[in-house]
Amino acid sequence: MTTTTTETAAVYAAAPTPRLDWAGLAPDVYKAMIRLDTAARKGLDPTLYELVKIRASQVNHCAFCIDMHTKDALAAGESVERIVQLSAWEESPHFYTEKELAALELTEAVTVLTDGFVPDEVYGKAAEHFEEAELAQLLAAITVINAWNRFGVTCRMTAGHYQPGQHA
Repeated sequence: MTTTTTETAAVYAAAPTPRLDWAGLAPDVYKAMIRLDTAARKGLDPTLYELVKIRASQVNHCAFCIDMHTKDALAAGESVERIVQLSAWEESPHFYTEKELAALELTEAVTVLTDGFVPDEVYGKAAEHFEEAELAQLLAAITVINAWNRFGVTCRMTAGHYQPGQHA
């Protein structure tokens, strides 16, 4: 007896239609953002930098940035396991160093300002793990990814087409 299976192709929802090519229409702003991004990453561990970018992008629901920074992190050697656990980092702290945990907590506090000011406890914990200059860079990195997320979400930039290092 021969059994045949008929494989059916999954039918996915249509990708959102981008609203606006903001980078093409405001090239000076885009170039300034690139320079700001480059300046913000100086002095920060590249792995930490990508984890912060991914986490802020998850909080902001920026699919384009999640796609980009996940691919860049994987290409740089970050583990799939640590990236997968980012959305539940508080329940899986054993995947991260104390310094990374402090950075992730600060990332969420700076990203979700609707909850109020950045708590002293959160800022203090980050200050324990980062030298002042490095903390300033971390705050800059968090601010920059939040700005990128606002462009990505508002303009409905489409995820899935980015190749690692494409914007390097």
